[in-house]
Amino acid sequence: MRLISTLLILILSFATFSQEAKRRWRKMNQIRRDKFNLVLPEVMRENNIDMWIIMNREGHLDPLYSDMGEGYVGSFGSYYIFTDRGGDRIERVSLGNDGYLLKEGGAYDYFGSVDELKEFVETRDPKRIGLNYSRAIGGADGLSYSGYLELAEILGEKYEARFVSAEKLVSDFRSRRVASEIAVYGEAGELSYQIAERAFSNEVITPGVTTLEDVAWWMKEQQFKNNLGSSFGMPSVYLTGPEGIIATSTDRIIQRGDVLMIDWGVSLMNMFTDMKRMAYVLKEGETAVPPGIQNAFNQAIKVRDVIQRTIKPGVTAQQAEDAIYEKLTAAGFNRMKGFNQSTDLDMTDVIVGCHSVGNWGHGIGPSIAYWNPVRMGYTLQPSNLISIEFFAYTKVPEWGGKKLRVPLEDDAVITSRGIEWLYPINPKVLLIK
Repeated sequence: MRLISTLLILILSFATFSQEAKRRWRKMNQIRRDKFNLVLPEVMRENNIDMWIIMNREGHLDPLYSDMGEGYVGSFGSYYIFTDRGGDRIERVSLGNDGYLLKEGGAYDYFGSVDELKEFVETRDPKRIGLNYSRAIGGADGLSYSGYLELAEILGEKYEARFVSAEKLVSDFRSRRVASEIAVYGEAGELSYQIAERAFSNEVITPGVTTLEDVAWWMKEQQFKNNLGSSFGMPSVYLTGPEGIIATSTDRIIQRGDVLMIDWGVSLMNMFTDMKRMAYVLKEGETAVPPGIQNAFNQAIKVRDVIQRTIKPGVTAQQAEDAIYEKLTAAGFNRMKGFNQSTDLDMTDVIVGCHSVGNWGHGIGPSIAYWNPVRMGYTLQPSNLISIEFFAYTKVPEWGGKKLRVPLEDDAVITSRGIEWLYPINPKVLLIK
């Protein structure tokens, strides 16, 4: 009887795993078809690109490989090719990519051989051919130098003269989201914050025993159990104090009175999150966060409210940043001159880095982030996913007036109304007893 029960459990477990794998595959297929049908015509025409060629080689896959449906890439390479032939849809063809999952996904019109490339292009005679090379955006820079030379040799001088960078096209295609994509991102966000908030609890942490590294490995184990990836490697579980960050994901033992932060994200179905959480370890006899630390967190919440109310679509990321700092200054906050360059002013210092998210922890769409200068010039669009990230530095009396850096970060979608959250955002300093 015990053997039969064990076999039934194994069969049920296998069935559940199979259903989850297929569920994820079906969702990604829906996203792909929606993107090809709804986003691709718009962004190809906006960027004046008639044909978009994405090249893969065995062992050297384009960053958009998962977006396009993957597939087997042999030793002779492969191409995803998108051609604007008029009408309300873009022709989509796969040359050299093979495999059940790609073909059954239903996104492509035709599958052929790499040997067909020259005739295929000549028949369509595109005026501008977009290729994935870029100096500013890594996610749009999948084509190698030798790959470029190979395409030029196959297609000849006539078409090589029509090669252009698809940098902006790649950014637009990835960052303009369809509903099916946003739904998956919300699911990823739910998993992200639940794991992070469990990590900062007595379920995981015993003061005087548990190390920062222990917490990080517990989080990695949750990723493994849920078949989740990440673009950040080891979760950043760090301790901060009057002089700044003391230790990150090390063997430093968590003690009472510590102020802890998590910076991390997960990937689910090609969607990558990026978020932070904050916790305080109660000292013996304490029942709440010390007033100075709580005030610092409260000031950060006020900053977040200003940012959320200010960001709207239809302006460049640079214009949005200018508006944010204007509103923050009017509300009594101080704009920092550079990261971690806090002042001795009694007011809270702030620096903003609201970057694109989506198919990587740091996405490639419009970014209100000083470290993305090219994309600061891109226009914020409805459906863009964005991390509302900033750092607020406030004096803490319990630290002799030194400033505590409070990092808040959660992910949102830009709509016609402005910023809308995708999951429950950080509401408080978590308490560890």
